Amino acid sequence: MAALASRHVSSAVAPTHSADVQRQPAIGALILAASVPLLFLHVRYQPSIDVGLGSTTASATLSDMAVLAVAIAAFASGVRHGFEPLRAGRTVWLAAGGYLVWIAVEALRGVGADGFATHAVTAAKFAEYAALAVAVPLIVRRPSDLWPLFWAFAAWAVTASAVASLQFVGVPIFDAWKAGWRQPSFLGHHDLAALCGVAFAIGVAGIATDGAWPGNRRLTALGLVSGVGLVLSGSVAAVGGLIIAAVVLTAVARRRFQLTLRRAFVLAGVVGVVALGVVALRADPLASFLRFIGVRNNTPQVGIETYSQRTVLTYIGGRIFLDHPVTGAGWQRSSDPATYMPYVPDARRKFPSVVAEAFPSPDRPWGIQNTYVQAAADLGVIGLALLLATFGAGLVLAARTALRSPLESGGPALVALVTLLTLMGIWTALGIVAGIPTDAATWLALGIAALPAAELIDA
Repeated sequence: MAALASRHVSSAVAPTHSADVQRQPAIGALILAASVPLLFLHVRYQPSIDVGLGSTTASATLSDMAVLAVAIAAFASGVRHGFEPLRAGRTVWLAAGGYLVWIAVEALRGVGADGFATHAVTAAKFAEYAALAVAVPLIVRRPSDLWPLFWAFAAWAVTASAVASLQFVGVPIFDAWKAGWRQPSFLGHHDLAALCGVAFAIGVAGIATDGAWPGNRRLTALGLVSGVGLVLSGSVAAVGGLIIAAVVLTAVARRRFQLTLRRAFVLAGVVGVVALGVVALRADPLASFLRFIGVRNNTPQVGIETYSQRTVLTYIGGRIFLDHPVTGAGWQRSSDPATYMPYVPDARRKFPSVVAEAFPSPDRPWGIQNTYVQAAADLGVIGLALLLATFGAGLVLAARTALRSPLESGGPALVALVTLLTLMGIWTALGIVAGIPTDAATWLALGIAALPAAELIDA
């Protein structure tokens, strides 16, 4: 780390005049860190400015202001020091750029159709958050610029975990669920899982590298504490991604970071505790799903059950895709009654044991609730391929950097790797929703994946 802190990695960056300056994070890094509490706060708790746009309304919230501030800081850094750090992440930018362009094309297909204005606004909002990914390599030009962001994630995740813990024991704050159930904190269940997933990735990366990358075990410990929020979010999808991430992390750490048996057991232990905690918290829905698929004695449903409903919605999304395989039905069109209602009668016949309320209708526009299926339904195989290419490019870049960078510098790449795999799991339980905290987590993780290559390769 000392070698890295002794100079700017990009030749476009003017040298600092003292070691003290070099150790201090840049103003842009502090702005990026300060954006975390605003980006990871449910929109209902933020003041907003609403602007009428034809038949729809566009809202500007504090999180939008945070994205704007980060984008300005990144642009200012690029103008002052150069845009060279973006070169190493070009595979991510090409894939993500293609995905955003395709979304714009798909949104424009609906010009003149009902709902066009609403879908156009969501497309713009989705593209807005992508600026976070590009901002990270432009802002974080030295190792000291990265730690404020990691500390902000860890501290805010622990705060969210504390709120969820109070909700779990029955304190009626924010939109708490019934005591003893999964809780949303001040975000929402899956967004809580996304925030705590990033912080927990910081913790497990610290274990894998034996805390070498920040030279500070307190950040690792704080990240691990956020596992409480990960459990209380009750996101089985997040746990699925986390388990895959732990396997990949172990393989990389054994090859590059001399992972000892003791640290491997600690890593398996903390991940196992989170996984068992989520399964225990979601035991009833999981048991209901087993009955639904016939593993247990099937009993009539008395209300909407999470996993059987998602099966229905996935079926409908799959049918939409099969009828529009190449270009899809259009951006966000799978949520329009005219698109999904023709498939509901078939879905009712195929899943007769599912209660009527679980099926979508104009009064209950549930959406598909799976990003990959929705990408296929809305954007066709082209859009799905571009989405997967974006994730794939980030994963490959993070893994390559972790395996090739100096031992002290692989931690950020491991954080990106674990975070992306965890988020990919979460997106199996969320539809494509623009401007939510999980969007911010995804784009920031892609930016961090590009960061090590931009800064630390050949360091």
